[in-house]
Amino acid sequence: MTAPVMSLTWTDHLTGRQGFLVVDRLVRGVCSGGLRMRGGCTLDEVAGLARGMTMKEALHYNPEGRYIPLGGAKGGIDCDPRDPQAYGILVRYLRAMRPYIESCWTTGEDLGLAQDLVDRAAAEAGLVSSVQAVYPLLDDETAARRRLADAFAVEVDGIGLDELVGGCGVAESALAALDRDGVPYAGARVAVQGLGTMGGATARFLARAGLTVVAVADIKGTIANPAGLDVEALLAARDVHGTVDRAALRPEDRELPVDAWLSADAEVLVPAAVSYAIDTADQERITARWIVEAANMPVLPRAEELLAARGVVVLPDVVVNSGTNAWWWWTLFGDIGADADEAFAHTRRAMRTLVGRMLERAAADGTTPRAAAHALVADRLPVIAERFGWYR
Repeated sequence: MTAPVMSLTWTDHLTGRQGFLVVDRLVRGVCSGGLRMRGGCTLDEVAGLARGMTMKEALHYNPEGRYIPLGGAKGGIDCDPRDPQAYGILVRYLRAMRPYIESCWTTGEDLGLAQDLVDRAAAEAGLVSSVQAVYPLLDDETAARRRLADAFAVEVDGIGLDELVGGCGVAESALAALDRDGVPYAGARVAVQGLGTMGGATARFLARAGLTVVAVADIKGTIANPAGLDVEALLAARDVHGTVDRAALRPEDRELPVDAWLSADAEVLVPAAVSYAIDTADQERITARWIVEAANMPVLPRAEELLAARGVVVLPDVVVNSGTNAWWWWTLFGDIGADADEAFAHTRRAMRTLVGRMLERAAADGTTPRAAAHALVADRLPVIAERFGWYR
């Protein structure tokens, strides 16, 4: 692994809180990666996420598409987003990062931050947009920006399209794995950790595909029902942080400890909240057949090794949750328009193709899906570098 292009630590002069930016790679002088906010966020964590973004960009490279992959980057702020001081810290962080956002780093929502909040803070920090660094690469900036704005205005069942496409990609990844092994959707059970943007959308798409969501976990605990939860009712009862109002539970729904989702009697587990959620002790409790990483880096490497030895397949984050990032660029570059049906169809096709290639490579090489994804990246990076160069 080569060293990142840039790694920096920022300290807020008012609170002492720290923020981080890691640029792992540049392609044509630009990189892409969201900004997360959580208590305990570290520079090492952000560096790992930035490397993952390099991989996600490379995996979605299509030489016939308009979307041209960027480099990988990530930002992070060590602060609980529920802290009353969080918004002010966010604004000051973005103001400090303004030279990088204007010149090379395109960013957006990630764990703990919604896109509308990032947009509001970016405007207050004096930025044109959180993705303005990519504008010089567009054929028609005005049309592209209008198309993206129109896409963000699209709602499906009262929920913004931007909050759904990532979960659509995660769900399609899970369905592709089930199809490959001939497992019918009806009767397949799912447990989801985190009911925010990604976890909530994933639960919705899997439930609508016919799977039974038997457990969901938020910061208050796990809500479980072996016969199946009313996913739509739970989603309607969430607050902005993905916490469910327990008044919405039915009499047959049970409240369990926050980590009970790990041992749920389910075929599919979807960690969709924090990084490092499954360690070596946690993995012993898992009986699921698949773990689908909607969150970034939720399974620790040693835990994944032990899971693989037991026949549990981990579908890695760099593939599974890459749909949101790709949708931004498919829309901005003009591969798709501001239309929900077109966005979902394009996302499903892309994720089906990518997951299929990864699982085929894993079977051919006798490796894990993550190792296969890394191998696909290793194949594509030189091709991208040959065409565009890393640092131009």
